[in-house]
Parts: sequence; C-alpha cells; structure tokens
Amino acid sequence: MPIRLHDTKSGSLQDLHAREDGRVGIYACGPTVYNRIHIGNARPFVTYLLLARFLRHEGLQPVVVANITDVNDKIYDAARAQDRPSAELAREMTEHYLADTSRLGLGRPDHEPTAVGTMDAIVALIGRLLESGHAYAVEGDVYFRVRSDPQYGTLSHRDVDEMDQGEGVAGAALKEDPLDFALWKAAKPQEDTSWPAPWGVGRPGWHIECSAMAEDLLGTGIQVHGGGNDLIFPHHENEAAQTRCARGAELARIWMHNGMLQMGGEKMAKSVGNIASLADAV
Repeated sequence: MPIRLHDTKSGSLQDLHAREDGRVGIYACGPTVYNRIHIGNARPFVTYLLLARFLRHEGLQPVVVANITDVNDKIYDAARAQDRPSAELAREMTEHYLADTSRLGLGRPDHEPTAVGTMDAIVALIGRLLESGHAYAVEGDVYFRVRSDPQYGTLSHRDVDEMDQGEGVAGAALKEDPLDFALWKAAKPQEDTSWPAPWGVGRPGWHIECSAMAEDLLGTGIQVHGGGNDLIFPHHENEAAQTRCARGAELARIWMHNGMLQMGGEKMAKSVGNIASLADAV
C-alpha cells in the first residue's frame, strides 16, 4: 500500500512519492535560538525524526534537514536585554538546543543548516526575485510583491485581501502594498550583526532564510516540508511563494503540519508563560 500523508495545501491525504533513488527529502522548520527550547518546540523535532524512522523501516531513504534560525529579531532583542552580542547568544542557545534534543535518543537530522551559514544562497535567491520583478528594493530594504504571485494564499486557504503579515509598522511607509513582506532588512543602529548585499548592508527576513536553506540542500519539489501548524501563515505561505516565483517550481510536494502542544488550555508558548523547558522535562 502507498504511504499517504495529510497535505495542508490540498486538505487531503496524498501519496508520498520518493525520488527514483528511493530518497525522500524532508525539510522541517527548526527553532529560533534566542532561549532554551521548551517541550512544545521539541514536538516537530520528534515528529519528523519519527517520520524518517518509519520511512526507513519501509525501505525508503529519508534525508532530514532541520534548520536553525540564528538571525532574527527575537535574537537581537534577547541579546540586547542581556547586554551581550547577539551572535554569542545564538551560538550558546544553539549548543543548548543540540544537547537538549540529543538527549531524546532519536538521533540527529542529516543536515542542520543555519541562516548565517547560508547567507550567500539567501542573497542569491533575493537577487533572483529582484531580477524577475517579484521583489523591489527601497532604502536598503527588499520586499516581496505578494500580488505578483497569483497562487498566493493557496497553502493557507486565506483571502489575500484579509491577510496581515504580522510585521507591524516596520517598513510600512516603504512598502508598495501593506501585504508585501520583508526579504532583507537594512542594518539598524541597535543591531550588532549585518552582512553586505548588492542592495545594502543588512540581514535577511525570516521567510527567505528557510527557502534558501531548504533549496540549498534538497532542491525544489521536496517530498515533505514540515513544521508546526502555527507556521502555515505567514511563514510557509511566504516560503512557497518565494520559491515558486524565483524558480518557477514548487518548493514542496506535501506540506505536513503537526499540531501544537497544549498546556492549561492554551498553546504552549514563551509569550504566554505556560512552558516547561525540554532540559527540565528530560
């Protein structure tokens, strides 16, 4: 019998088709390393490594890529509150993440790329979007033209006119359309790390990081792209749009999402405060 997984985009079970050599690429969105992870953060780590174990048992060759987001607003903010370099905080929390999840006894993903380590690919992907007219640069920022993608919204099943990227007022005056989202953010005085790019010194937005890391290691047409269902919009919708518009191909064939761990009737989250750290739990 075929292996079938629930695909968020189609809303139905879809047959899993391995590549000709039996490989099954799995990209799973990992943590943003600004703090120790809690057991809710660990759920996707467990989910996709267990999926890989099952596929291996069925005679397939899964290749699991689970990224580490080490460039992000949350890291800058947390480091500033602790009066320490953001890169230092990211390295320390990455080490904790690797140690804490290793104690689960599930092994490691085959690849664990970081945004910092993929910066050249990120810049190249943004460049391709600018060349194709799906993005525009203004005052050192680069934004994705959401309405240039007629398929935008098909993953999250949302009406484009009712979407909010969750970026607040940041860059609002520079955007052609409030719906557009940042691919690159110009360096700000309070941010202590930045990188050069043809359009200006700065750092990437969250969504383009994952598109570049996934494509860099697995190409397009990935068999399974996974993550928590809190990432369906805007993160995964934006990933799909970026790759579709830059490459003329879909990033993933199946978009698989795990549900959220609940505690006290709410999603476990640092912002709510209802968390139990993975280190304490183990």
